[in-house]
Amino acid sequence: MAAMDLFGRRWALRILWELRSGPLGARALLARCEGLSSSVLYQRLRELTANGIIAASADGYELTPLGAALRDALQPLDAWATTWAETQERNDRISAEA
Repeated sequence: MAAMDLFGRRWALRILWELRSGPLGARALLARCEGLSSSVLYQRLRELTANGIIAASADGYELTPLGAALRDALQPLDAWATTWAETQERNDRISAEA
């Protein structure tokens, strides 16, 4: 349950998603997450670091091996979301044509 509490916090999953391809600094994360305040970003970074999901490095923040395993676990959700978005777009086109 603690993991769901952590990942359910606003912006936590988005931050992890942005780190999926490699390390990023705080400024880069803010630029990629429109609407994210710096205070919330730093709070989430502290929480994710304290829980061993990410680590600070010379290049910014990066996923730990535990965080990388989470990335792998989220891949099926990403595939589902892509299919869902395509279905929504198709339905919107059909509605617009009708």
